[in-house]
Amino acid sequence: MPKLGRSSCSTLLSLLLIIIFSLLTQNGTTNSNLHFKEAPQFYNSPTCSAINSSENAVHVAMTLDIPYLRGSMATILSILQHSSCPENVIFHFVASSSAETAHLNLTITKSFPYLHFTIYPIQDIAAVAGLISTSIRSALDCPLNYARNYLADLLPQHLQKVVYLDSDLVLVDDIAKLAATPLTEDSVLAAPEYCNANFTTYFTPTFWSNPSLSITFTNRNRKPCYFNTGVMVIDLVRWRAGDYTTKIVEWMELQKRMRIYELGSLPPFLLVFAGNIAPVDHSWNQHGLGGDNFRGLCRDLHPGPVSLLHWSGKGKPWARLDTNRPCPLDGLWSPYDLLQTPYSLES
Repeated sequence: MPKLGRSSCSTLLSLLLIIIFSLLTQNGTTNSNLHFKEAPQFYNSPTCSAINSSENAVHVAMTLDIPYLRGSMATILSILQHSSCPENVIFHFVASSSAETAHLNLTITKSFPYLHFTIYPIQDIAAVAGLISTSIRSALDCPLNYARNYLADLLPQHLQKVVYLDSDLVLVDDIAKLAATPLTEDSVLAAPEYCNANFTTYFTPTFWSNPSLSITFTNRNRKPCYFNTGVMVIDLVRWRAGDYTTKIVEWMELQKRMRIYELGSLPPFLLVFAGNIAPVDHSWNQHGLGGDNFRGLCRDLHPGPVSLLHWSGKGKPWARLDTNRPCPLDGLWSPYDLLQTPYSLES
């Protein structure tokens, strides 16, 4: 076998480094180096009220981090583009640490210099991480995925209602319609419900075999249905009054002692709220476009109208587009992609 010279070894090493860098880029490891285009500015229609109080504004809460930043940027653009009063939309972003806040703030400001927004870092991220149990997909174990549990504490106390949205979705309708969803007297949040889903699969046999736990759902006064926590309208006043953060945390603490569910941050919300939420039309969460939590295969839209497209599941549209293996519906996400490509940077 011939020996490799020093120059050949250097060439092979260079090629290996290029391959490793390419793989890291595809997996999102270098997302902190992404550059985004400036979005067009959108203006209120003549019928919009002046934003002189919180009542005239639509408050949107989202998480914000480097790995999902590209998705967040697309979500923001879609909200503004389809809003009749885009200047009245105020964003509240939750970040995992103060260290990321400066970079995220600069990125948002460059692409949306006119945007009304504030970034709120989770102060005790270690405490949140300590409550998390491993789930069926590692992405679901990120502490920021649990930020929705703490919105009532993180956001300003004068804020009464907020629309919570995940970062893997786009709107094709006016968010003011979603924000105007009426909440019944005994409901804290509103979301599309799916009562045909097999509810038992979201919890383990340990849960269902324990009468003191399963009674949570078998109570005759409660008819629980599955709902996706990526799109919710939350009454923060009622949440604080009922101390619902504590109720969710108590279920998470029990999960650390005995495994009663498998799927990340969703089950505690089902345990606390399922069967007691205000309904929202299914058009406001065409979810599951990212496939299941294992393979992320392509899926079709659910029957009916569409106001919001949600790539919940393993497959994300930006990742599939980057690998030239998009699903048909990923083309509906791409018009909102603000990523600055190398070609446009050179131009």
